[in-house]
Formats: sequence, structure tokens, C-alpha cells
Amino acid sequence: MAETQTLNFDPTTDRFIQELKGRRFGRALTKLGKVTREQVHQGLELQKTTSKGKKLGDILVEMGLIQPVDVLMTLAGMAGMKFVSLKGRTFDEATMKSVSPEMARNAGIVPIEFNASTKQLVVAMKEPGNFAAVDTLRNMLGYKVSAVVAPAEEIDAELKEHYQAKSTLKEIYADTAANSTVAALAGRGASIDQATLIDAASDNQVVQLLNYVLMQAIRDKASDIHLEPFEDEFKMRYRIDGVLYDMESPDKTLAMAIVSRVKVMAKLDIAERRLPQDGRIELNLGGAPVDLRVAVLPTMFGESVVMRVLDRGNVQLSLDRVGLREDDLEKVNGLINKPNGIVIVTGPTGSGKTTTLYAALNSLNDITTKILTAEDPVEYDIEGLIQCQVNHEQELTFAKLLRSFLRQDPDIILVGEIRDLETAQIAIQASLTGHLVFSTLHTNDAPSSILRLMDLGVESFLLTATLEAIIAQRLVRRVCAGCKENFMPSEEQLMELSLRPQDVANRTFARGSGCEKCNKTGYKGRLALYEIMSMDDTLRELVMTQASTAVLKMEARKRGMRTLRESGMLSIYDGQTTIEEVVRETLGEE
Repeated sequence: MAETQTLNFDPTTDRFIQELKGRRFGRALTKLGKVTREQVHQGLELQKTTSKGKKLGDILVEMGLIQPVDVLMTLAGMAGMKFVSLKGRTFDEATMKSVSPEMARNAGIVPIEFNASTKQLVVAMKEPGNFAAVDTLRNMLGYKVSAVVAPAEEIDAELKEHYQAKSTLKEIYADTAANSTVAALAGRGASIDQATLIDAASDNQVVQLLNYVLMQAIRDKASDIHLEPFEDEFKMRYRIDGVLYDMESPDKTLAMAIVSRVKVMAKLDIAERRLPQDGRIELNLGGAPVDLRVAVLPTMFGESVVMRVLDRGNVQLSLDRVGLREDDLEKVNGLINKPNGIVIVTGPTGSGKTTTLYAALNSLNDITTKILTAEDPVEYDIEGLIQCQVNHEQELTFAKLLRSFLRQDPDIILVGEIRDLETAQIAIQASLTGHLVFSTLHTNDAPSSILRLMDLGVESFLLTATLEAIIAQRLVRRVCAGCKENFMPSEEQLMELSLRPQDVANRTFARGSGCEKCNKTGYKGRLALYEIMSMDDTLRELVMTQASTAVLKMEARKRGMRTLRESGMLSIYDGQTTIEEVVRETLGEE
């Protein structure tokens, strides 16, 4: 039988890689001595005839010529990786502690060799193609990581044996605070030298602690992680679905070590503690790319850190998935397919403006269209888009980028935000010369954006010539599907929306009772509310006569604009969100 065949060379040696790397699967198997050339040809014939679509390895397994483990071993050699067995191996404590249980389980790896002095780590993984896990270990641990391949069942057995017990955050904090390297920072204030800071930031327990915090935040779908120093404590908070939650806070003595570790990962100056700094951490967790945008701010009691989680695997870059109702989706598709003009998306920070614009660009992104974006900063890297980042230190502003864009022969331009008259004028110029321009503003609703642009100094006749639509949006929390229940709101709750019980006699309302899935909040995920003001001749005439925001709003509503509050009420009636959420995020009608 195939399993009793002797290998032509040891899969744990360099010769194994030399003989197999870059070869075709059938040739590599033959080199290993697992099958003959004739048997490979038999398998290829079956692949062409009766087993179309099946991989050659699976066909040879079905023929009884090789075992599944032989397929894995061959793929490892082809990828330039050694193949090992973990059976009968013993691992020392330092090796096991080099990777936290959460990280080992999440990445599906087992550390098998670790040298603390050279910071070299060898891990065993289940699949030869999982390079993302190796990159993440390098980024998060700061080690020189190399990988070998081992059978999946052996890795699972080791994970079960060595990493079964899950430490609580409190225990990890206590262990780290007792560490001598961290204790050396206590009470030192501004007198700490760079070498001591680097030692603390590189300490294995500090590394494991921060990794645990990051993984928990990403697993809970947090959008931001806040590390905040106060006089007597060091707070940690996560923002989930737009709301901040207190987490188990570490001891104040850990503050400097944790912040220094964040700065090392974000490639910031660890010795600079008097000026704000911005950076970025790139990770890959569970096969999904995750970027952390890091902002460090000096305060009275130390450095405050906010990490914005940009989970590219989680973002919905499709217009039919951002929350647009069917009639709104039809309107937006009409707007973004116009040959020229300006479409503005407005709303406060964190209202999903960027996601809506990216979804629009994604639907327009094809081989016949040239799309350029000017952003501050670039949040998601999208293939097919030419994305440029504003750099204030080099005086590369939105306006300067826009001027250059017009010489790049674009079809569509995205300006991250219109902040000043110069940017607005160049965006208008771009639209007048036949380009479609997308941008954002910070205003409360769609009609007030006209006044905001005029306040910047934009002439009303230019606005009427170029502006196609303004889309206002807000994000409200979605009722958790796991604990959703119907209920009848009280008169006081209905009054918040200017409704009477008789107005909602045949309506159903939903709320979440609170479950494990939503951390007892009753909400899970978010939903966008939209207000779309499409410009027509009547509205343009009102803009030319510099009509007030109230008049513009009234006329837009007559012409079919649904306000944010009305959009919210429809979502309440659909059982998607609650009265409290809509009242919190939208303005009442005058």
C-alpha cells in the first residue's frame, strides 16, 4: 500500500524543498517516491474524463494510491516549506508561551521552536498557503517567524493540549504587571530612557496582552479601541455599533508599556511623548485583512491612543448592501451614472459616508472607467482605483491633488472632503469640464449643505450648474436578530416621533430583549438612513435666489425627498431599529 512506501528523502530537510519547490504536483509526487509516472498519467486521464473539476491529489487518494497526508506533504514541498510530524514531540514552556492561546487558536498554528535571544520563532501550520498568518505573527509579535507544515489533526491535538485553558483579561493584566521589565517603568515619569521603553514594548507578556486586547476588539466587531490615561487609572474602551463600552481596565503601571508597544507596531517614534503622532498597523486575522489606524495624543497624565479598526473583510462595498431602500437605490444608481456633475454625501464623523462612496465607486469600477481618489487618509485599498493620500506635512492638500487629477485624464473623481473654497472651486471646475465628482461635507441634513457651500464662498450660479444631488445619512443600531421581540411602545415613546396611538394602530414595533450574541444590549450591527435631495430646475431656481434652508427643504419634500426622520420611521415599522435610535440620530420636523 502507498502508506508503507519509503520516501526518497526526509521531508524535514532542505533537500526536500530543493527537490520539490516549484514543480508540478504529479512530478513532485513521483520525486517523493509515492507514485509512478504511469499512475500519475492514469489519474490525469480520469481527471479529463470521469472526474472533471476534481484535483489530481483527490483522484489519486480515491484510487488508493496515496493518503491525504501525502497530498499535504507534497503541497508543502512545492511551496518551499518543510513537512513535520508533531507526534511524540515535547515542547518547552518558553516555546509554548511565545504565542498566546488566543493567537495560536485564531491563526491555527503551533509554535515548535523559539529562540528568545535571536527572537526567532518556527511555527507549524495546517496549510502551506497561509502566509497571512505568518505576516500577522511577525507584525504582532515582532519576531522573525518561519513556518513548516504539519497534519491538521496533529496541530488540533496540540492546540487542545497546550492552549485549552483560556486566561481572563484580569489574570493577564496581573501577570504582566508583576513582570520585572514592566515594573521598571513604575514612577519614572518623563525620565525613562529609550532602551528601557523598547525593552518593555518588546517584552513577551506585554506583546501577548496587547494582542489579546486587539483580537477581542476585532472579534467583537469594535470600530475603535480607546486607551485613555487618567490621574489614578488607565481606561480601555471599545466602540461597538457607534456606542462606547468600558472594558476590563489594566493597572495604571501598564499604561506606558502598552502605549509603547502600540507605537512600535505602528512604526512611530517611541521616544517622542510630547507631540501627537499618527500611524498604521496592518494585520491579517483568520484570513481577513484588518488595518488599525493609530492616533497618539499627549495628555496631562500620559499618552492617549485611539485605534480605528478598518476591517476590510467586514465592509460592505456594494450599494445594495449599505442599507438603501429599493426606491433610494434606484435614485442613487441614476445619480452615479450621470456623465458629469457633483454628488455630495453629508453627515457627521462616523456616519458611513466613506463606505457609501466606496460602494458607489465599486459599482462604477470597470476597465473602461478611470477613477481617481484624494483621501485623508486612504481607508480601504480598492483594486482598480488610483488612490492618493493628502499629506499636510508636504503641503499636499485636496486642492493640490485635484489640480493634478485634471491632468490625469480621469472619468470620475472622489474628493475626500470639501473643506475650503479652493477645493470646492476645483471640484466645480472638474465637473464643468465633463467629470463626475463625488465628495463629502459635514452638515446636519441635505438642504443645509447648500448654505454651507455658499458660506465657503461658492457662487450660487456655479452650484446650480454643477450640483446633481446631496445625500445625507446617519447610522442607527439594528435590532439583534437573536433576541428580537414585538412590543407596543408607550405614549411617551410615540410622542418622541410626534405620533399618537391611533396613528400606529396596525403597526408592529420590535426591540431586542438582550442576549449573549449582542452582549445584552438588544442591538447587533448597524443600518444606514438616507435623505436624498436630487436637484431639478425648481430647486436650482431657489438656490439662485438664495432661498433659506427651510424653503429648500419644504420644496425638496414636495418633490419626493424623504427626510432622515421619515427614513428612520420606515425602518422602525420594518422592525429593523427602534424609536430610541431614530430619535437619537435624526432631527424632528419643524
